[in-house]
Amino acid sequence: MPLVCLGLSHQTTPVDVRERHSFPPSRMAEALIALRDYEAVHEAAMLSTCGRIEIYAEIEDYEAGVEQLRAFLRNFRHADVEVDMSSYLYTLLGEEAIEHFFRVSTGLDSMLIGEAEILAQVKDAYVQAQRAGSLGRTLHALFREALNAGKAARSQTRIGSQSTSVATAAIELVKRDVGSLEDKTIVVVGAGKMGSLAAKRLRSEGCRELLVVNRSHSRARALAGQLPNGEAVEFQELARALEVADIVVTSTGASEFILSADNVAAAMRARPERPLFVIDIAVPRDADPEIANIPNVTLADIDAIKDVVEITLEQRRAEIPLVEEIIVEHVRSYSHWYQSRVATPVVASLVEKAEAIRQVEIERLFGRCPELSEREKMLITGASLTIVSKMLHGVVTKLRQRAAGDRAEAVALAQLLDDLFDLRVRVLDE
Repeated sequence: MPLVCLGLSHQTTPVDVRERHSFPPSRMAEALIALRDYEAVHEAAMLSTCGRIEIYAEIEDYEAGVEQLRAFLRNFRHADVEVDMSSYLYTLLGEEAIEHFFRVSTGLDSMLIGEAEILAQVKDAYVQAQRAGSLGRTLHALFREALNAGKAARSQTRIGSQSTSVATAAIELVKRDVGSLEDKTIVVVGAGKMGSLAAKRLRSEGCRELLVVNRSHSRARALAGQLPNGEAVEFQELARALEVADIVVTSTGASEFILSADNVAAAMRARPERPLFVIDIAVPRDADPEIANIPNVTLADIDAIKDVVEITLEQRRAEIPLVEEIIVEHVRSYSHWYQSRVATPVVASLVEKAEAIRQVEIERLFGRCPELSEREKMLITGASLTIVSKMLHGVVTKLRQRAAGDRAEAVALAQLLDDLFDLRVRVLDE
């Protein structure tokens, strides 16, 4: 059963296509449960961020499995969207998929190299798949190894130095366009993780006024309360906030445009001489691309920040070779485990059968020799455990070594052991 990755990312796909195939957190469990119903898909997990949507899966057959994953992306969420995904989708198989996932988890494949958020996003994808029951031992092990690789990269290298995230890069883009923020009124739409990061960074830039708009007013108040110049604004008052704003930073989980051409145009009519800069870091996007055509309005989306942090990322780029060494190590570790899976059912069954025989024979011996003291029984039991362990150790070790090195030979050996010991185990021979 091959391991595959099917996905779209900022490397291959513009934001207007990515947003049509993003999965909001509220629907992730539903999506994973739906994936379980595709008969060629044995295990699956999804990683959905502002920069990518990727499915990692173990499938029964490569061609049938990949086609079912493609059908899932076409049909589950976007049956009504006329977009040709085939020119954007990439499919990675086996070790190529493993290496790619570890590059993602270490931040090497991020829009901003070494971004801090990606490891938490990988962990969240792992938790979501666990809750949905779509993981088996293959993807459990893959995610654990990916998380370990990500942690090692951050602790053993400086790939995450000089805090740079999508939110902070967005602020740098704003400053590059408008200059100092000290005399500016800024509206942050969205009080989630990305909105909070943006608001806290803006606080340090010393803007004149910071208005926080969110559908949940209590969350807006909580965030604004952390800012010395912050004010929470009811979502229904967004139009009023736009009238006084110099800059708008928006990042919500909405599936429709929050900033429409109509409401932005209405706000600009109330302040026709003052320019408005809108930076949209949401996927799906919060701002209708049409607002870029409104006089005095500048609009930038998440793909516009890619070239903003070239200088601050130079130190991180110097760390890439070290991170790649970590990736090689973790790919080797996981691949060794993945290849040796053929031995697992036979080893488990062989050990279980040997232990069952040992227990029966020990109980029979104790029944025939009632005069044995507790200490004598303990010594005999210990000796029997040692004998079984030493007898099986060589067989188990060699089978695992063969499985990691020569799969065909390992399958043949596993099938032979299965036959000789009448284990009746299904040997994985894919």
